[in-house]
Parts: sequence; C-alpha cells; structure tokens
Amino acid sequence: MKDYRVKELSWLSFNARLLQEAQDLQVPLFDRIKFLGIYSSNLDEFFEVRIATLKRLSTLGKKAIEIIKFDPKKILPELEQIIRSQQIDFNTCYNRIIEELKENHIHIINEKEVNQNQSAFLLDYFIREVRHRIFPIIISSNSPVPVLKDKAIYLLVRLRSKNDKKKEKYSIIHIPSDVLPRFVELPSDNNERYIIFLDDIIRFGLDKIFYMFGYPDIEAYDIKITRDAELDIEDDFSTSIYAKISESLRKRESGIPVRIGFDSSIPSEMLSFILKKMKIKKTATLIPGGRYHNSRDFINFPNLFNRPASKIGDRQPIKRIDPGKGMMTIVEKKDKLLHFPYQSFSTIIDILREASIDPAVQSIKITLYRLAKNSNVINALINAKKNGKKVTVVIEIQARFDEESNIHWANVLKQEGIKVIPGIPGLKIHSKICLITKKCQGKNLKKICLIGTGNFNEFTANIYTDHYLITSKKDICDEVDLVFDFLDKPFKNIDCKKLLVSPFNMKKNIMKLIDAEANAAKRGLPSGIKIKVNNLTDPDVINHLYLANKAGVKTQLLVRGMFSLIPGVPGLSENIVAKGIVDKYLEHSRVFIFQNKGDEICYISSADLMTRNLENRIEIASPIVSKELVKELVDIFDLSWKDNVKARLLDKNLLNNYYRNDKESCRSQIEIQKYLNRN
Repeated sequence: MKDYRVKELSWLSFNARLLQEAQDLQVPLFDRIKFLGIYSSNLDEFFEVRIATLKRLSTLGKKAIEIIKFDPKKILPELEQIIRSQQIDFNTCYNRIIEELKENHIHIINEKEVNQNQSAFLLDYFIREVRHRIFPIIISSNSPVPVLKDKAIYLLVRLRSKNDKKKEKYSIIHIPSDVLPRFVELPSDNNERYIIFLDDIIRFGLDKIFYMFGYPDIEAYDIKITRDAELDIEDDFSTSIYAKISESLRKRESGIPVRIGFDSSIPSEMLSFILKKMKIKKTATLIPGGRYHNSRDFINFPNLFNRPASKIGDRQPIKRIDPGKGMMTIVEKKDKLLHFPYQSFSTIIDILREASIDPAVQSIKITLYRLAKNSNVINALINAKKNGKKVTVVIEIQARFDEESNIHWANVLKQEGIKVIPGIPGLKIHSKICLITKKCQGKNLKKICLIGTGNFNEFTANIYTDHYLITSKKDICDEVDLVFDFLDKPFKNIDCKKLLVSPFNMKKNIMKLIDAEANAAKRGLPSGIKIKVNNLTDPDVINHLYLANKAGVKTQLLVRGMFSLIPGVPGLSENIVAKGIVDKYLEHSRVFIFQNKGDEICYISSADLMTRNLENRIEIASPIVSKELVKELVDIFDLSWKDNVKARLLDKNLLNNYYRNDKESCRSQIEIQKYLNRN
C-alpha cells in the first residue's frame, strides 16, 4: 500500500482544511463560525460511516485486509489520534472566536453569568418555551438507560443532598434543539448583545423540573452519542424496499455507539456511571470536549453582525437564456452549460415549468437523489402530471441520511399518479439526468436532456459548485433514454457510445483516455490531464495515472476530499500536482479534461473516481461536444488551478500548505464569477 494513501486519512486532511478556514483571520468572523459547524457536522458523519465501517471490518481479521488492502485495527488508532489533535485545534479556535465575538460586542454567556434583567427573561422563556418540552428519565441503580438517539445531545444530571453526598439521583434530559433554537439572544445591555445556549437555559431551570426531590445540589453535563449509521437491508424480495428502508432507519437510532462525546469537566464517577449503565463497549471512541457538544449547530448561528456574511462577487441569473423566450426552443438550437451557484438554478425550474405546460411535451423523466425541503422541482413534476404529461421519477431512497425525506417525496409523487421507480437493489442511482420528449411535426419526436454534476436541488445549488449541460443532440438524448429504460427494467447491459455510464463502461473508458494521453506523450505529441472531483480513491484509476506519469504526462488534479494517490514521488508521480480548494462555496463539480493531442476531450460527471461510484452505482459522464463550451470549462478549471488564496497543495505528507506564488492574487470563486458575468 506504499503507493496509496488510506482514504480515511485524506478525508481527515480535508476536514482540517475546513478548520483552517475557521482559523483564518482573513475570513469574516460570521463565516468562520459557520466553518466550525461544517467541520463538526462532517466529523459526525465520518464517525457514523467511515469509523463505523472500519470497526465492523476489524472484526473480520485477515478477510478485512483482503477487502480493503490494509488492516483496520492498525489504522483506527491513527485516525483517532488525528481526531484528538484536531479537537485541540478546534477548541483553541472556538475560544479565540468567543474572544473576537466579545470584541464585536457579542457575548456568549452561561446561566451563572446572567444579570437580573436577563434572569427574568430566562425564567419566562424557560416556562413558556422550554419546560413543556423537557421529559427527564430518572436512572436508578436497577433501571436501564433508554437508547439515546444518534447525534442528539443530552444533559447527564446528578442531584445530591448537601448533607449526605451518597444520597443522589441521576437523570438524562434530551436537549430539544430539533424543535427549539440552540442559540437564544438575551436582552441587550448598553449596545452589548448576549447569546445563551439552550443547554444553559435548561440548566437554569433544573430546579423547576426536579423540585419534588428537594435536592439543592444539581449539576449537569453535556453528553452525545454517535452511532453506526450504515443501513442493513436484507435481500427479502417479499418485502417492499420502502418497508425495508423504514425498518433500517428505525434500527439506525439504536446502532452500535462508535463515539461518545462528553464535557471534559464531568466528574469521573458520573462518566463511569453512565458508561456502565449504557454498557458502552471498549471499541467506542471516547472524546472529551468542552462544555457544549453538537457544534454543527454553529451552521445556524444567528447573524448579529452589522455587516452581512461574505459573498462571492455579484451572482446573477444566467443571461444567455432569455426567460421571456421559449427555453427549450433556444436549447434545441445550441447546447447550454449552467454553472451553479454563480448562475441561478431558477433556469432549471423554468425549463421544467415550461415543459409542464407546453402542449407539445409528451413526457418527462428525471432522476432525483437529494431534494430541497420545499422542492419546486417536485412542484413542477406534479404540475406536469396534472397537465396530462407522462412523468417518470427515479428517486433513490437509499441516499444516505436522506432516506426518510426521499420516501416522503416518493409517496407524494405516487399519490399524484406519477410513476415512481425507487431504485435498484445493489446499485445506488446517483446520476443527475432529466429527459423531456416533445412531439414535433407529424410523428417526429424531439428530445432535450439535462445532465449534471449535482442534484436537482435549489437549496444546495446556492452553495455547491456544479455544472449542468442542456442539450438536444439526438445521440446523447437517445442514450439518456436508454439509461432510463434500464432503470425501469434493470439487469441488462447498456451499450452507450457517447455517454460514460457506470458500472458499464465509465471506468474502462476513463482508463483508456488516460492511457491515450500516455501514448501521446511517448510519441512526443501534446498530452495532459486535468481532473476535478470530490474524491479520487479507485486504485485502478490511480495506477493508470501513475503509468501516465512515467510516460511524462503532466496531470493536474483538483480534489476536494478523499485522495488516495500520492503526488510528487520521484519515479511514481513527479508529474502529478494536486490541489484542494476550500472557500465560501463547496467545490462539488466533477470534470475530466484530456488534451487529446491538442483537440481537447471534456466530460462532466456525477461520479467521483471511487470504486463505489465506478462499480456499484448508476453514474453518468457526458461529453461536451461544443468547442465553445469545452473552452468555457477549461477556462473555469484553469481559474481554479491559478487560485493562490484558497487553494492548498495536496502533497505526500498531507500538510495542507496554502498554494502561494508571486503572481497576482487569484481567488478562483471570485474570478469564475467575474468570468461568467463577462461572458
């Protein structure tokens, strides 16, 4: 494994880059608080999925090494050590931000620091909003501890008599941050603003909850459980996929604990008591932290600043498609590329709305993976059905952490009479495609398709960078139709000449394109590879990139997250340079560009270069045929590559050093916005 990096190590390096943004004094303070939340949210998912999986595999012995090519028992301690080190950096960053908030006249205080006026406010708020949502569980020496929800926060409470310390009771209280704001603003004082955690509001009112016991000494500490979130779905074909997913979601709440976070100031006997009562196994990771947990809630920290959060340039709706004209008619004449979030996702909604009322449109087919909470995409599809269109929706109900939401949307669509395909056993449907079929003169049909790198989701389109191709080219549209036929009636091969479709021909063709660059380099012809993905971990693809390196191919890699290739190693990867960009928007687009002896070949894709994407999912990569649009994507990639403000070098040691040079400052997300506005 010396030529490959364990992907979990590279993922922690990516999360460290997010923490760097929280530490960067050049980033507006409000945005830095948000980055603390994003870092914490990511770490939750890392434990739920990656750590949980490795701990499962560690029970398999040598078989695990055969599966993942390394020993999970050896890597787990290394991962936990990195996490503990990052936790120290996180706490240092958090404390510094607290001090900077004070400098901005914003104070985070606890229940013991409130003044008389604030105390009266808290008492009223506690009685009016909080108390009726608090349902303590009393834990005796004989009673079991109820199952604590995954990622929820609890207060472990101890009630004691001052005269007899042995006379005590324990209780668990769920902090209802799912229905109440985690941060509450208190009455201001001389232009100073004050924030208190919901945790401390509950601490403030503990004596109003436990008054009947008469114990004057009450103390409470945060505790949080992170559980194994992988769903176990049995191959029981007599049970519907909806029922199996729903049952697995219920089991997720009681999954094996993989991390226990707790207030480091908790008395040792209290911690030992709850761990023993919960029968926590030694395999769970114990993470001591500060007074508060679930730091992901900082994503929703109230904006109390005089200035708004930072923005990237002037975002404007796309100008190349006039909303006063028929968009599908325009696209029939010329391919279009949309670039989110620099351009407006409303263009996608407008196309779907136009299709829903156009009398010439016969059918709409679409794949959905993650949807906005209040989805206009769903509204447009329902409207199309009501207007007599044939609507088919492929909705992946196994989209991790969106299973419940997607089951809800599937039921909504079915109630409207829309044909819903709920996925394929063993193959997640991760492609982002939509096909609109129109009837033209006589019996002729005209097709328009949308192929993207990100979800049909108007919320994430505001914060994720993605590309969408809109084309009416017959060969591409016909192959998109073939994919929909497969999704409707699976278990047959798809023979596509234009599209790259996993698990059928994508991996094979990507490796062929890499090899073609190597052959060109050997012959002294122009060669080069530019790849932008979220994750690059597939060993076969990496091997082909190493071989291309030996042939002299210059390879530029923009990788956001997991990255198993090791660049810059003489004789192995000295011609490969990799960078990662972390900025205001989440870098999410996937682009593959091959020099092709001077006649560049370009694809946009829903797939990362991971084995799961290339072999176990339905993914689509579409060629960009228009030379004008190829240039546009190359220009955007090159602007990202020039970034010397927010880019980090992904070197063999994962040091996360910023990429710097003596050239003019280039913050790529700002420069891309300017470029698109000019064009």
